[in-house]
Amino acid sequence: MKVKSTIKHITILGSTGSIGTQALEVVAANPDKYQVDALTANFNASLLIKQALRFRPKVVLICQEDLHKEVAEALKNESIDVVSGKDALNDVVKISSTDLVITALVGFSGLRPTISAIEAGKNIALANKETLVIAGEMITQLARDNNVAIYPVDSEHSAIFQCLTGEDYHSIEKLILTASGGPFRGKGKEYLKTVTKHQALKHPNWDMGAKVTIDSASLMNKGLEVIEAHWLFGLPTSRIEVIVHPQSIIHSIVQFVDGSMKAQMGLPDMRVPIQYAMSYPKRHVSDFPRFDFSEFASLDFEKPDIKTFKNLALAFDALKKGGNMPCILNAANEIAVAEFLRDRIGFLEMPEIIKQCMDDMHYIAAPYYEDYINTDKETRIKAQELIK
Repeated sequence: MKVKSTIKHITILGSTGSIGTQALEVVAANPDKYQVDALTANFNASLLIKQALRFRPKVVLICQEDLHKEVAEALKNESIDVVSGKDALNDVVKISSTDLVITALVGFSGLRPTISAIEAGKNIALANKETLVIAGEMITQLARDNNVAIYPVDSEHSAIFQCLTGEDYHSIEKLILTASGGPFRGKGKEYLKTVTKHQALKHPNWDMGAKVTIDSASLMNKGLEVIEAHWLFGLPTSRIEVIVHPQSIIHSIVQFVDGSMKAQMGLPDMRVPIQYAMSYPKRHVSDFPRFDFSEFASLDFEKPDIKTFKNLALAFDALKKGGNMPCILNAANEIAVAEFLRDRIGFLEMPEIIKQCMDDMHYIAAPYYEDYINTDKETRIKAQELIK
């Protein structure tokens, strides 16, 4: 009788980004538990090469095709297939031995590869929240049809997932997502008129990529997480709340119908939810820093300022509207953030552009996959026109 291997085979989409590199830290700390099947990067060829030489995957993919020669040359003496092109992401996720695909791509780019992985029957560790924001209904139905599990990697959704272990979903009264408030918590519109990208990129608690960090500063990240929570846990907008918790120790809370609450706590370290998604249903030992109550005299909470930070309200509006509206929200936000990082627009112009796109773009109540593709493309064009 053949004994099934206890090693979990993983593929990491976006291995050179913040989530991908931390996922590989988890692999490095647990070499007897994980084997890397494939690693992918957009343009960071040098880091991808280093990762490939250390973790020895079957395949590496560099999306920028003009970098294929550089990666292939560096790995020519290794038993590693080197492929290139964004379309190849859809094939990399189908490696037969892979048990789990970690989707750590940023933005809309994560949608098609996630669909391909689900169709191939691969369980998903989802760090690309935009996939559920854009097409949550389609993705969750596809996962059910293919008997695929989606394990959340975002710290807030991981917290809820952990709090619900062993609980009856019918006993949930509401979900409370915590937000740090970002670097501009408590600041007014006059202050925000002149803030720079350098200020916005200085997150007080978390070490994240540029796009996610700007989203956190504008509270759009929390808005996207509200939409993601709706699809992951099946609760309506009216039963999902956001509370600002500047210390980022309580990662989210579940309130039950009897009035009791469960909170998942810990230091702000993304390796914890990443490892939980990778190891589920087990918990693996780690040497991550531990929270010490004696070091925190108090934990603070306050309501988010949605009049100043309008993106959170826009996300709630998009979720209530449904259809392709969250896709419009996401596409407009990706353009707005990119242009803010290029110093072409101000911080407070981002929600204005997003709101205008939501008002002007064609609404589709029951979109198909091609509708999402077209909506994303057309919204990006519209957002660029507004910026010009």
